[in-house]
Amino acid sequence: MPGAEGERTGGIVLAAGSSTRMGRNKMLLELDGEPLVRRAVNMAAAAGLTPVICVVGFEADRVRDALDGAPCQVVVNPDYMGPSSRSFHAGLRALPADVGTAVVILPDMVHVTADMVRALVASSAATAAPLVVSRYGEITAPPILFRRSLFPELIAWEGEGCGKPVVKAHAHEAVQLDWPERMLHDLDRPEDLERLQAVPE
Repeated sequence: MPGAEGERTGGIVLAAGSSTRMGRNKMLLELDGEPLVRRAVNMAAAAGLTPVICVVGFEADRVRDALDGAPCQVVVNPDYMGPSSRSFHAGLRALPADVGTAVVILPDMVHVTADMVRALVASSAATAAPLVVSRYGEITAPPILFRRSLFPELIAWEGEGCGKPVVKAHAHEAVQLDWPERMLHDLDRPEDLERLQAVPE
């Protein structure tokens, strides 16, 4: 029965990376008048995710300051230079036992909206599928919702990304939600931010 594993859907916002290609901490770049990390946390909360776990690492104190008063629990990954899976693991382990599903969110995917996250949660509530994925054309990317039954597999996995091997292993069971390909664009380099700021939404 959907929802039997827990009463809540939590959020995991991954904000620990060192932003090497950007040349500065992109979690602190401002869009719509607030840092990307705070914007993502607020979006997750607006979508009804509770709790929202924000995993930080690079310049942890600065990112924590940017989150002052935001609706989230901050978790530090001291090994942020290692595989990004370790940040994901830290977020999963911080979720309370009554959280039955979790949505992973990347702050630099700035086109993701609260409505998209709500759609994942609604789809999960209507099915027993172990995961609900976002698909942009042929590409699967966050936000992705995982049911607690997959948490052990996610924690056993080491690597980059948001559990791609686990997603691939369970692709035949997944619910897929399709979004316009333009929603996939993220901020990796300075020119990405310049392009976004130059083009009105």
